[in-house]
Amino acid sequence: MTVKSSYAPGQFCWTDLMTTDPEAAKAFYTTLFGWRAQASSYPGGTYTMFQTREHDVAGLGGQPPEETSRGIPPHWNVYISVDDAEAVSAKAVSLGATLHAPAFDVMDSGRMAILADPTGAVFFLWQPRKHIGATLWGEPGAPSWFELQTTDPEKAKAFYAALFGWSTGGDATYGEWIVNGEHVGGVLKIDPSWGPVPPNWSSYFTVENADATVAKVRELGGKVYIPPKDIGSGGRFAVLSDPQGALFSVYEEKRR
Repeated sequence: MTVKSSYAPGQFCWTDLMTTDPEAAKAFYTTLFGWRAQASSYPGGTYTMFQTREHDVAGLGGQPPEETSRGIPPHWNVYISVDDAEAVSAKAVSLGATLHAPAFDVMDSGRMAILADPTGAVFFLWQPRKHIGATLWGEPGAPSWFELQTTDPEKAKAFYAALFGWSTGGDATYGEWIVNGEHVGGVLKIDPSWGPVPPNWSSYFTVENADATVAKVRELGGKVYIPPKDIGSGGRFAVLSDPQGALFSVYEEKRR
């Protein structure tokens, strides 16, 4: 079990879902992953922590009206830990990012900022206080991988390398993000055949059995975009969506 008590600056640390129907989404994910949901009220809304055993693994909130009015579908967000959200935001802007929301306090949990990289993919900065992010990682029911789909992988690689010090591996077909020597995510060029897919970050969750998870997604009213598929000899993945349309992926580690 990979338990986290802190994250170094530049590490992925959290993911949350913004959706048009939080109650329906809560029912879907708690049934699918066996998560427990703990809701807390704050001025203007409710935020739900999803937990596996005693560990926070993901979050859930209502999608802001300014997003739905622009036709943005429900989606999972990706957070990267930083030691100074203002300073990293300023550096990101100097490297060509767009600042969507300057750093602000999230009660006593932490401080966050919202940006889009130079290719248009939105990501979040998280400066932790009481909440470090996910306290379980890479185990069934927990996040394990983050993937950037973009129109310009080389521009994205240069940006994130300059901002966070990330390096890249993989090959021309699929790149991998390497943070502190650990392979933690991927980067993939958007194919025009996919249709009008904007640059985006997506979240992967580890499962015991990808095929069984996909069957359950179908039963619960979700969609399957890529059915279970082997990744070499090391694992098996699938790309899915919940009934509200938020895309996510699951990963079965065969070496387990």
